[in-house]
Amino acid sequence: MSTILIQNAQIVTMNAEETIVTGDILIENDRIKEIGQGLHAASADKIINAANHTVIPGFVQTHIHLCQTLFRGKGDDLELMDWLRKRIWPLEAAHDQESIYYSAKLGIGELVESGTTTIVDMETVHHADFAFQAIAESGIRAVSGKVMMDKGSEVPAALQEKTADSIQQSVDLLEKWDQFDDGRIQYAFSPRFVVSCTEELLKEVKVLSDKYKTFVHTHASENKTEIEIVQQETGMRNVVYLDHLGLANDRLILAHCIWLDEEEKRIIKEKGVHVSHCPGSNLKLASGIAETPHLLHNHASVSLGADGAPCNNNLDMFNEMRLAALIQKPIHGPTAMDARTVFRMATIGGAKAVGLETEIGSIEVGKKADIAILNLQNFHTYPSYDVDPVSRIVYSATRADVVTTIINGRIIMENKIMRTMDKQIILKEADTSIRRLLKRTNIV
Repeated sequence: MSTILIQNAQIVTMNAEETIVTGDILIENDRIKEIGQGLHAASADKIINAANHTVIPGFVQTHIHLCQTLFRGKGDDLELMDWLRKRIWPLEAAHDQESIYYSAKLGIGELVESGTTTIVDMETVHHADFAFQAIAESGIRAVSGKVMMDKGSEVPAALQEKTADSIQQSVDLLEKWDQFDDGRIQYAFSPRFVVSCTEELLKEVKVLSDKYKTFVHTHASENKTEIEIVQQETGMRNVVYLDHLGLANDRLILAHCIWLDEEEKRIIKEKGVHVSHCPGSNLKLASGIAETPHLLHNHASVSLGADGAPCNNNLDMFNEMRLAALIQKPIHGPTAMDARTVFRMATIGGAKAVGLETEIGSIEVGKKADIAILNLQNFHTYPSYDVDPVSRIVYSATRADVVTTIINGRIIMENKIMRTMDKQIILKEADTSIRRLLKRTNIV
């Protein structure tokens, strides 16, 4: 049994009452055992003095592409379909086992450094096993799956799958990795989007999701051109088509959902579909601004994700929270997306999206110890007197303020030093890997 005692912290619990208290947190093995003041320290294996620090639930990002982290800076200033066809698909096709592994490690390092403790991740067609290996070694909590693509004339040959192969490889990965480390890793079937998936594949994903009780993670309604293609091929809009196939339920996580009509919004609400809002990516690819306030007003499940490094250029939840709040204010008014709403989306909202709201997303006795410790003793976060701590976190704090990250009761980063990964090796191998991939493509 291992115990960690965090002392004298300001604790933003995000429990049902959204209580903010000053005190201690006792962690025993992977769970929070006690929250209070003056907790006994004699038996603790590790004592963290968090005086003048703020403790928050670890962020839950519900749309990430670890396999794309190596491509940061190689997909700038393009709209979605050109971004995919000219840059991302060719680079994904060039991946090898080692490059996938270090792309994942690079992304995980960035996520952990900025306080993210859980991700919903979509890998590429090949070598996903090596991304899972990186996830397993790092200690991050993840719902992940290999991408499925069995259709598309402009898709590189190396990414074109046969339907049966895509399904079998996905099941093989599920049977190897799902529920790894007492459920820290879960598998999600991950068809890329309707444009690159046959109806046969999507129907089988529905069958498999029902059989294994696993999530389905895909993109939908990110771009107007994408929607036009789907309508031409199916006669339906994205969410309507997914519902037609039986996929619209509380195990479906849809990234983006910018361009929804009223019927699609109704389906999302009534069927319990989870939407991952990715404002940084949506702005950079000029895809649009999602109607997030409307979805939230109608009690839809909406959480946050950074998407991939080449369509955002960072994986920072602080950036996503700030953007999610600010981009709606000129449209819907200054109160449309207040700080607490956005912070809920980044924590307990993400936990609900992955079915773990009773386990993570808030700091409560009995829950998993997924925690980030922030040092807000900085010029950019002061004055602190009579300022809502959540406002400070959403509008003023940055990822540089995260000092320690704990996942599953394990210290992954302490005082900004990674404990489960060698940062310098990862940075070196990231450069070596992208150099190798670029030689395999005609991208400059």
